[in-house]
Parts: sequence; structure tokens; C-alpha cells
Amino acid sequence: MSNVLAKVLSRQVLLAFRRPAAVLNPLVFVGVVVLMMPLGLGPERDVLGEFSPGLMWITALLASLLSVETLFRGDYDDGTLEQLVTSGHSLYFASMGYLLSHWCVAGIPLILCSGLFASMLSMPTEGIAPLMASLFAGTLVLSAFGTLGASITVALRRGGMLLSLLLLPLEVPVLILGAGVVDRAIGGMPIADLLSVMMGLAMLALALAPIAIAASIRISLEV
Repeated sequence: MSNVLAKVLSRQVLLAFRRPAAVLNPLVFVGVVVLMMPLGLGPERDVLGEFSPGLMWITALLASLLSVETLFRGDYDDGTLEQLVTSGHSLYFASMGYLLSHWCVAGIPLILCSGLFASMLSMPTEGIAPLMASLFAGTLVLSAFGTLGASITVALRRGGMLLSLLLLPLEVPVLILGAGVVDRAIGGMPIADLLSVMMGLAMLALALAPIAIAASIRISLEV
């Protein structure tokens, strides 16, 4: 069963890195937003630093939405999804492979670059490590919701707007928790409880989301 997970994960990551835009577009989007913020909020470091936790998490959420719409599109168009469903392999582990591949391509690069982006927004140094920790858990949840939404709308040719409407109500609580972790860290308050909640949500999403994703794929393919 885990062999299916490994094959789907490795295949999707390899395909993504063969198309550099799939990896670079979310980072470029976040970079452009970060560069534009001083024009809207003013160049004062105190103002930028105050808003930086929320800004970083908003851009992370939007970058996740940007990269998830086409997750299943190629495999749906060329019949790979249908073959996967009818092959008898575990669709649960295959769905988990798609989820983790999206996180590897869209989440991990953002986590690694988040310190640079946070510094560009004048975030206090006390908040950078908690930001990366919260993004580690939070982007996994965002990938779970995003993969689920993509599986629901995979049969729709123009499902981007519907996908955004489906996902935003689910993802906003993650944004609030993630920004809260960073705000509390900057304020010198303990963050272990909020981080524990986020890690618990991430593990729960990783375990349960593939069930819903697999069911959505079957319904979309009417298999």
C-alpha cells in the first residue's frame, strides 16, 4: 500500500520540478506581495513589523490556492486518474501521495524562504523561527484542504473560482492560528499550546483528508 504512496509522491514531485514554474510561481507571488506591502502600508519598520505575521500568513494561504488548481488536471485529462481508480491499488494512499506532493512543491519552499520574506517585512527576529514552525504545520493543513478542493472540482473546466469559495472558509481558521503563534512569540508569550494545536490539526488532516479526496475522485470520475 505504501508503495503506491511513494510512487505517486515521487512522480508528482518529479513532474513539478520538470516544470519550474510550478515551484517558482508561488514563491514569486509571495515575493511580489511582500515587495508591494511597503508601498501600501508605508516604509516605517514598526508598522510593517506589526502587520508582518498576518501578511505572511495571508500570502501563504493565497499562494497555496494559486498552486493547487492544476494538481489533478493533467492526470485527469490523460486518463491516469481513471487508471489509478480501476487498478485496484489503494486510492487512500494515492490521495495521500498527491497531498504530500503539493506540500513538498508549494509548502516546503515557502517555509525555507519565509525567513527572508519576514525580514523584508521587518518582522522582529523573535518571530521568524515561530513563523517557520507554524508554517510547517499550517501549510500541511492548507495542502490537505487544497487537494480536497482540487479533487472535488477536477471535472470542472473552470473550477478556480468555485475552488476558492470552497476552501477559504476552511483555511481562514488556520491563518488565524498561524498568525497568532507569531504574534504571541513576538510579544514574549508562550506558543507551545498553539503550536500543539496546529500540529494536531496537521496530523488529523494528513490522516483523514485522503479519505475524502479518494471519495471525491471516484465521484468526479463516476467510477
